[in-house]
Formats: sequence, C-alpha cells, structure tokens
Amino acid sequence: MPEDRTHKVSCSSYVNEVEVAFELLSGKWVPLIVWTLATEGTKRFGELRKIMQSATQKMLTQQLRALEKNGLVSRKIYPEVPPVVEYSLTDIGRKLSPILKDLNAWSREYLDDRGGRGK
Repeated sequence: MPEDRTHKVSCSSYVNEVEVAFELLSGKWVPLIVWTLATEGTKRFGELRKIMQSATQKMLTQQLRALEKNGLVSRKIYPEVPPVVEYSLTDIGRKLSPILKDLNAWSREYLDDRGGRGK
C-alpha cells in the first residue's frame, strides 16, 4: 500500500466521519483479517494465510502492516528460530467486534432475502 494511502485518515477532506471507518477497513483482505481476529482471537501469520488462501503473502503482509500502522492490530514477535509472529486486535480494534457481528447478521439477512449467495 503506498505510504500516502496509509495516512489518509489524517486528511480533513472527509464529508462524514463514517468515511474514516471505510478507509481504515478498505482493502480486499482487511475485513476478513479483522473479522478473524475478532472472532477467533490471536493468530500467527501462517494461520491467517491458511484462512485466506487466495491472498498472496505480500498482500496479506501489506494489509496487516496497514492495520498495525493505523492502530487496529498489534504484532508481537517472539525471539525464536524461526521467528514466531502473532497478530491480535488492539483495544480500539476490538471495539469493531460488535459492529462486525451486526454487519455479519445484516449480510446473512440480505442473502436470505435474495435467495442465497450469487442469486
């Protein structure tokens, strides 16, 4: 992710504050990363890769770094060989949990109303 994009939140060009949330959660894998950490807790990088098999290592790394830079995810490195890296939500990141659960429920209802996925 380009450096200028990761700091877009500090811009004053937003019409409404909800745009900040959409900016922070933008990225193909960002919502799934946050959802996984919110519902399953701390995960190692390899565990996240298994969950998001279509994500390239580079893309997953970039999006995790952006989440860390924006204060939603914390990264803990254990000094082992090979190094073990764990990701978890920060306090402010955990506050997204009820919002994501509501969004998940809304998504289920949306799909049910339309006869399921892809219809």
